[in-house]
Amino acid sequence: MAYSSIVKPSVYFNTLDYNGNGSNRTIIDVGFQPDWVWIKHRNGSSNHNLFDVIRGATKYIESSSTAPDQTGSDRLTGFASDGFDLGNNGGVNASGQTYVSWNWKANGVGSSNTDGDVTSTVSANTTAGFSIVKWNSTGTAGINIGHGLGQKPAMIITKCININGTSWPVYHQSLGATKYLTFNNTNAGTTSATRWNNSEPTTTTFQTGSSGDIGGSDRTMIAYCFAEKTGCSKISTYVGNGNADGSFIYTGFKPAFILSKKSSGSGTNWTIWDNKRSSSGNNPTDKILHPNVSNPDNTADDTDFLSNGFKLRATASGMNNNGDSYIYMAFAEEPLVANVGQSIPATAR
Repeated sequence: MAYSSIVKPSVYFNTLDYNGNGSNRTIIDVGFQPDWVWIKHRNGSSNHNLFDVIRGATKYIESSSTAPDQTGSDRLTGFASDGFDLGNNGGVNASGQTYVSWNWKANGVGSSNTDGDVTSTVSANTTAGFSIVKWNSTGTAGINIGHGLGQKPAMIITKCININGTSWPVYHQSLGATKYLTFNNTNAGTTSATRWNNSEPTTTTFQTGSSGDIGGSDRTMIAYCFAEKTGCSKISTYVGNGNADGSFIYTGFKPAFILSKKSSGSGTNWTIWDNKRSSSGNNPTDKILHPNVSNPDNTADDTDFLSNGFKLRATASGMNNNGDSYIYMAFAEEPLVANVGQSIPATAR
């Protein structure tokens, strides 16, 4: 059994459910000052709004859109010591509406990183394995970008933030650097040298190709980089069995958040489950959202959140088609067993 040195993962990642009130306000109880905040309107068809400290509080990008960075003075207006400040925009805080925010802790507004061929601005939490990276591309393939994690990233989500119509290339270690996924659509893992230049990330840098989505000239880029941490995060793959008594996927912790995508075929959405949205408050976890579309909460695709992983309880092609491969990234509510004085192991929901 792998023991975790991270006793309380919720001080690095936490999900928060809240109700909108249509007025300027501060959302509290995140548990830390978040550096990346991802908000979705649960009962309405609003785009996903992603905010981070490097771009600044009022700047947002939408995972379900190819639009560039946009400014919204009525959306997220500030990062607070235990949450964030909101305006009254319907996408984040309309009266009588419900919302979810997924929150990650990096390391503040960031600093210059010269590990790569260009200087990047990096906010890195090496303990939790998460960094936010901003840089300007040069239009040349094979440029190395410093990520600040101190270990090889297992997943990288990128977006050009100054050019309209650019997609979201995603690196996942299970597919390798010869393939990529796209966060804003339903494509399968696609073979291409123009995203990662067929070069695996290292402990200090990742490499970009010539695609205009990531390596074109005069592009300003943002990346969210993730490394695996025992008892805190797991970034891997599984194979579906097409049965309601579905596959069990071992993570080594009780999940708080799971992001998945079928990688062996196209036509299925990205899917998010978390430990705060469920019809019963217990298993099965049956509320899903899709980063690549603006759809509201959908009650479908049941999954059990267990003490040491998750078990699929539906046969939908987007999560458990027989013989298909799926990539995932999961974050912990609590480790199965920590190695710092914790004698009681985690339990299922």
